[in-house]
Amino acid sequence: MINETALFTLGLFAFCGGLIDAAVGGGGLVQIPALLHALPQHSIATVFGTNKLAVWAGTTASIFRYVGKITFVWKLLIPTMLAAFIFAFIGAMTVTYVPKQLMTYVVFFLLISMAIYTFLKKDLGAQSTYVKCGHKEICLGILFGGLIGFYDGIFGPGSGSFLLFLFVKVFGFDFLNASASAKIVNLGTFSAALLFFIPTGHVLWEIGLTIAACNIMGSLVGVFLALRYGSQFIRFFFLVLLVFLIIRMGLSIF
Repeated sequence: MINETALFTLGLFAFCGGLIDAAVGGGGLVQIPALLHALPQHSIATVFGTNKLAVWAGTTASIFRYVGKITFVWKLLIPTMLAAFIFAFIGAMTVTYVPKQLMTYVVFFLLISMAIYTFLKKDLGAQSTYVKCGHKEICLGILFGGLIGFYDGIFGPGSGSFLLFLFVKVFGFDFLNASASAKIVNLGTFSAALLFFIPTGHVLWEIGLTIAACNIMGSLVGVFLALRYGSQFIRFFFLVLLVFLIIRMGLSIF
């Protein structure tokens, strides 16, 4: 068990992670390093499992806040979430077999591409250009949901940001609707990962429940800010987050 000061610090990071995650995704890049620092004696799988418990709670809370205020496209979201759920479970099972360094390089360059594209396209996600949800859109949702789900199960950080960008660029959602929709898919990936981590004993319940409460509080603040200030606020917040992630990952790589 960690001391009270370390637990308080973890709670603070969990609050910030929940706030960021609820608005633009990527809160894991704040929360996971804090857990790794506080729990050096535990395995990576245990750190990831404890983190998933907290972000699952925060994501669930944010979805309840978005319901009634956002029009969800369930015809697209349900198959996308199911694909993400299945492949997140597969990813969690193979977490020890995929080289993390290779994954880090791929994610690093994807983040740079997303940041440049979002910065240059000033009107991207400012308003919804979503037209319909046909077979093509559902198939794309399943494809991308599976890919991001696998990534989330095996590595995780930034998956919410990838989902947000997917809904804006591929399906034409505005940033606010994309942020809320990403939470639905993320709920599937987090649930699948927990179905692996809990039975295998990779969750520290006392720490996990404490930071889950802090994550929920942060998520509620994040949703409040997103709903109050809308898509332009989320776009700006999204760009700031991407720059932060790029710098952080770049320092660890180079």
